[in-house]
Amino acid sequence: MRVRSMLAMLVLLVGSAALAQDDGISWDELSDGQRQVLGQLGDNWDTLPADRQMRLSRGAERWAGMSAEERAQSRDRFDSWRELSDERRQQIRERAQLFRDLPPDEQQRIRENYRKYRGMNRDRRQQLRDRYRRMTPDQRQRLRDRLQDRPRPRHKGK
Repeated sequence: MRVRSMLAMLVLLVGSAALAQDDGISWDELSDGQRQVLGQLGDNWDTLPADRQMRLSRGAERWAGMSAEERAQSRDRFDSWRELSDERRQQIRERAQLFRDLPPDEQQRIRENYRKYRGMNRDRRQQLRDRYRRMTPDQRQRLRDRLQDRPRPRHKGK
């Protein structure tokens, strides 16, 4: 069961797929670490589509390079993911795609705002969440519009 969880987690870890080679990756081309992580797939490896082989090999490489702590955190995140409803997982996938479709500078702005938010103390974050929840849908939309339209600060060196 744990091995299946790890394999499924590997698929989630790789995120978006890169373009695969037409003939895929042979089992022998994988590193020892990748083969160890993907061992359960060894007998069927050649039957997998090339793009899936690429995603799995990259995920296995990433997994093999993780520390024990990083692997534990990854397992926890995967367990949390599995506990979500199908609808919630689909919503997250859609939002992730919307984010990936944004221009790089907008993605960076969102990441920076999230870092600032996470840097706030717990009470301040809760105050912001409560304030947002009390807003009407119109107020929320006006806030989003105002935040989107405000000029972005220029970083030094640009």
